[in-house]
Amino acid sequence: MKRTLAVLAVSGAAVLLAAGCSSDNSETAATTESPTATTSAAAPTTQPPLDLSLFGVLPPVPAQEVSTTTCEYPEATPAIRENTAPQQYGVSTVGLVDVAVTTSQGPVGLSLDRAEAPCTVNSFTSLATQGYFDDTVCHRLTTTEGLQVLQCGDPSGQGNRGPGYEFANEYPTTAFPAGDPALSSPVVYPRGTVAMANAGPDTNGSQFFLVYEDSVLPPQYTVFGTIDEAGLATLDAVAEAGVSTPGNDGPPNAEVTVQSVVAAQ
Repeated sequence: MKRTLAVLAVSGAAVLLAAGCSSDNSETAATTESPTATTSAAAPTTQPPLDLSLFGVLPPVPAQEVSTTTCEYPEATPAIRENTAPQQYGVSTVGLVDVAVTTSQGPVGLSLDRAEAPCTVNSFTSLATQGYFDDTVCHRLTTTEGLQVLQCGDPSGQGNRGPGYEFANEYPTTAFPAGDPALSSPVVYPRGTVAMANAGPDTNGSQFFLVYEDSVLPPQYTVFGTIDEAGLATLDAVAEAGVSTPGNDGPPNAEVTVQSVVAAQ
């Protein structure tokens, strides 16, 4: 299902909430691939800068009690590109994984944190090893204050497909009790964050987004790493070139092709 964006009025400021995308091509409000603004709040001619102090911060990462875990990757909409689902058992919850992403616009180095999201890191590195992300385009750039991200990870380039399986949300969702109202309260995802797009709870697939400026989202998008300085410079240049469609949400003017994704062994 396709990921969309919802515009909410928060304390007088329009705040975009990213909807992630999963592998299902019928995604609605919570998707991450090719987002479409579905609801808009009336905006005055001029708006004051968004006051990020009005929003919460990401909670502490819960401590891992074991060094390995078991992950579930149930089948979903058929994969847009052939791949083998990740291993389920003995998945490490310890350490960082360095990932070198080579793009047509420059390098983007990632550091993936297994303690934050072991099943997510396991899936991402599995897909990277299989060349799933190679020669794919980043289909969506958002440049509105409060949501400034580049979204990638769908080989179709449409933002509505995935790897043929889905998996559950991890941190920060798992830092809250199930049903906690705080899960719907926006927090700041800081510049340099790597997170998963989804089409609703527990519909993570292959689409992910790179946060190049502080962005406001509910804590329902799995955080699984950070972006290095070279990567942020690449993203800044892409953002500076703007969006190729009217508005602040669409394909980037500076087309970003992911040429390769290599995870350190």
